[in-house]
Amino acid sequence: MSSTDQPTGENTLDVTVVLPCYNERDHVVDEIKRITAAMDASEYSYELLVIDDKSTDGTLAVLEAALPDYPHMRLMPFRTNGGSGTARRIGTREAFGRIVVWTDADMTYPNERIPEFVRHLQDNPGVDQVVGARTTEEGTHKLLRVPAKWVIRKVAEKLSSTKIPDLNSGLRAFRRDVSLPYLRLLPPGFSCVTTITMSFLSNQHPVDYMPIDYAKRAGKSKFHFTKDAYRYILQVLRMVMYFNPIKVLMPIALTLLGLSFIKGIIDVIRYDFGITTNAVLLFISGLLIFTLTLLADLIVRSRGDT
Repeated sequence: MSSTDQPTGENTLDVTVVLPCYNERDHVVDEIKRITAAMDASEYSYELLVIDDKSTDGTLAVLEAALPDYPHMRLMPFRTNGGSGTARRIGTREAFGRIVVWTDADMTYPNERIPEFVRHLQDNPGVDQVVGARTTEEGTHKLLRVPAKWVIRKVAEKLSSTKIPDLNSGLRAFRRDVSLPYLRLLPPGFSCVTTITMSFLSNQHPVDYMPIDYAKRAGKSKFHFTKDAYRYILQVLRMVMYFNPIKVLMPIALTLLGLSFIKGIIDVIRYDFGITTNAVLLFISGLLIFTLTLLADLIVRSRGDT
């Protein structure tokens, strides 16, 4: 099925599997074969939406050659490289499935288990997203990634008040209609998976987790440790600020106000009822952040998209 030969009508299928590809020439057909075999053996109607993100290694030619052999495959080639987040955002928006599955084309995720994720959503109507929680870490820079991801995950758990076994897993299934208001928030890079997790959690959409194995990737990793870890942290903070700014700002405001109160008492005792500049600055800073927090919360509540 080519990009111009699309199913008629929106949400006519049970599942859309969104598969972004960037320079995956040597193994992308194996991944397509694995996903197709699993979905063909299931009871679900589906499409495999393969998005070539302007690959430079001939991946698009390989995908075009594979099209006739996979009737459920729909190919969407990008004219410019937009990043995996852009591919997933556009793929979800253009999906014809009521349930959307995100996964990678690098042979790391157990894509033969995709029907299990779909079935979990169908068997649990109160759950809006199910995420594959990896039991091992096989990525590059392992010694740095493991502690860094643990810290980021703990920050996200604290800010979202939710246990998060895996914050940035690339394998997940979710209800397309629930995801639509949050697609515009997805960044172009890897942190899109963090964003969709935090968007659901911050807006009280139930998320379940299923343990999965994680294999060593095929091909060359596109993950850049320093840059992408920094983006993950910023994205977690951005999502909580977007949905619940009080969670981030109010503790800062109250801490500054509390310190100014304590410093003021010390100054009164020490300087014969005099107040130092430091105490005044602490109070003004705390008051400003407190006011901005209330204003930000008012904006969130009046936005009408949560």
